[in-house]
Amino acid sequence: MKKAPTLYFTISHMSKILGISPSSLRAWELMGLLQPARSQGRYRLYTRQDLKAAKRILHLRRDKGLNLAGVAHMLSSEKNSNHKRTVVRSNSRDGVSRQLLELRRRQDYTLAQVSRKAGLSISFLSAIERGQAKPSIATLQRLAAIYKTNVLSLFGAGDGNRSHRLVRPSDRKILRPEPGLKIELLVLDKSQMEPHIFRIAPGISSGGSYHHEGEEFIHVLQGSVEVWLDEVERYVLTTGDTLHFESKQAHRWTSLGKAKTVLFWVNTPPTF
Repeated sequence: MKKAPTLYFTISHMSKILGISPSSLRAWELMGLLQPARSQGRYRLYTRQDLKAAKRILHLRRDKGLNLAGVAHMLSSEKNSNHKRTVVRSNSRDGVSRQLLELRRRQDYTLAQVSRKAGLSISFLSAIERGQAKPSIATLQRLAAIYKTNVLSLFGAGDGNRSHRLVRPSDRKILRPEPGLKIELLVLDKSQMEPHIFRIAPGISSGGSYHHEGEEFIHVLQGSVEVWLDEVERYVLTTGDTLHFESKQAHRWTSLGKAKTVLFWVNTPPTF
């Protein structure tokens, strides 16, 4: 059975579905009851799981008569009953934020300095380091270049300490840089290429252009994607199409259509 693409709701959509005001959702967020992701433009993005959690909060408020403090206590008790799973999910989401903060401090950069180099606002960089905003692929590429590392290292991936000639689907390392984007690593040891599977929800983009040394190859396994090179060449790829280009060309991409896009993407040498 084909898996449905990941769906995201804006705060206005959530408000209409739940029959509450956007200010109520913001208040729940301030209380730590909901933790929506943030887009590159700092818009709140809610998942189906967030919607489910919001419905649970409404039930406790309206049907059980609990105030927000009581709701927080009840949800905390429920989370503690499944503590192990909660910790794993939290560590996965916060790892990149901690790594970026440590890299900046280790290299004695201020937020203002990184802001100028990366072309990003200080508030957005601060939100990334605090785990309150999800950086796009383009943002991660820029920050990795500033800190003289690569994107994979920000996730603690690609250490190459052990040999993994055979990588089964269950062995793949999974990266989730931002909502709607899932990247699967197909090689786990050191090599002269970096093959990935990109699974991209409709409308998700790279969040801007980025460039680096090397070459890239894209094969569309499912769906369609728009790729721009140096803001001059535009390509719309559909299932079965391939594209090869030099990584030094500024490139950006956007998933098109109403279904998920799946790409086989190779970088060489390892620069992702």
